[in-house]
Amino acid sequence: MLDINLIRENPELVRTALKNRQMDASSIDDILLQDEKRRTLLTEVEKLKAERNVVSKEISKIKDTGEREKKISAMREVGDKIAALDKEVAGVELELSSLTSALPNVPDERTPIGASEEDNIVLRTVGQLPTFNFAPKAHWDLGPALGVIDFERGTKITGSRFYVLSGAGAQLQRALIAFMLDLHIKQGYTEKYLPFMVKHDTVYGAGQLPKFAENLYKDHEEDLYFVPTAEVPLTGIHMDEILEEAQLPLLYTAYTPCFRREKMSAGRDVRGIKRGHQFDKVEMYMYAKPEDSDELLEKMLKDSEATCTALGLPYRVKQLCTGDIGFGSAITYDIEVWAAGCNEWLEVSSVSTVRDFQARRANIKYRPADGGKARFAHTLNGSGLGLPRTLIAVIENNQQDDGSVIIPEALRPWMGGVDFIKP
Repeated sequence: MLDINLIRENPELVRTALKNRQMDASSIDDILLQDEKRRTLLTEVEKLKAERNVVSKEISKIKDTGEREKKISAMREVGDKIAALDKEVAGVELELSSLTSALPNVPDERTPIGASEEDNIVLRTVGQLPTFNFAPKAHWDLGPALGVIDFERGTKITGSRFYVLSGAGAQLQRALIAFMLDLHIKQGYTEKYLPFMVKHDTVYGAGQLPKFAENLYKDHEEDLYFVPTAEVPLTGIHMDEILEEAQLPLLYTAYTPCFRREKMSAGRDVRGIKRGHQFDKVEMYMYAKPEDSDELLEKMLKDSEATCTALGLPYRVKQLCTGDIGFGSAITYDIEVWAAGCNEWLEVSSVSTVRDFQARRANIKYRPADGGKARFAHTLNGSGLGLPRTLIAVIENNQQDDGSVIIPEALRPWMGGVDFIKP
């Protein structure tokens, strides 16, 4: 959520930010109108309350019964006016909250201006793309041939965009998760095991509501949402808390399955397991002081890249433009790994700083060491990494001409020391 003072004092900045995001900026006028209306009403309420306080003191000194009753009657009318104004203020504040909740974050000035993903900037490419003396298979052919991916039974059990991992495939998925968590712990993160269902306030605090309501799976009886990413419950850990400055930064990592109802575009990623309604992901998350968040963003990006390097995956880093960054993001870097069978780059991580955007929504503050007024913290999030796209790259890039797949050395401790997956 944006600071209302920012909107009030620099509305043109926010309008420009919305336009750079390819969004309608007309709501800013409505917000300013409601904000002015709210302040006018509050001023009127305060005047009436001040009048009531003065007259109340006078009443206690009035000896004439008739005059006292007259004053008391007048103050009842003032009380009724205050009650009516309070009700009107509540309505205005509800409308103002609805309008401001729909506003995305203001992109950082370092975020390139652009209309779509076509305007994202590739910052660097790391590693050599694998070469083969045969035509490499895509995972939708390679997986079933190895007996590790079963599309038909996933569809039979649940429906389209679901699948079953079997044998070495399931073991490889588990190995990737364990490897990533252990690596992030070595990088300084504390592992968290989180609820996979969260309440409305938690989803709102993370910036997923109201904008992404249609993409979320919900238990309507309990009013709980299935997590679309571990970022949501990781934001909720310190919701409505005041941390001590000495506690910061806090670095967390967590594995969760992720559930998303997003509609799949016809003709886009229609084959395989690149996009699904349920997938696994290891997340990194940070709570920071504002002055430290830029440095920590670079650390998180470096930590995510290190995961790709350890797995031997060629990757590239892209900086997202204003037309493609997420709703809450100020700066976002995407990491894409090369998948030889698909013959394309697959996004496995988005690393973002959201500044104090989530902290304002979730009411997360810290108390400065000097005892000053509590301040909103900054939060950062990043995938480290997302599955199954990482699994896709691992099996496609390491396939052999006999149909087998070499298991990356980093994963072998979790694979019982097995070097190959064989048909």
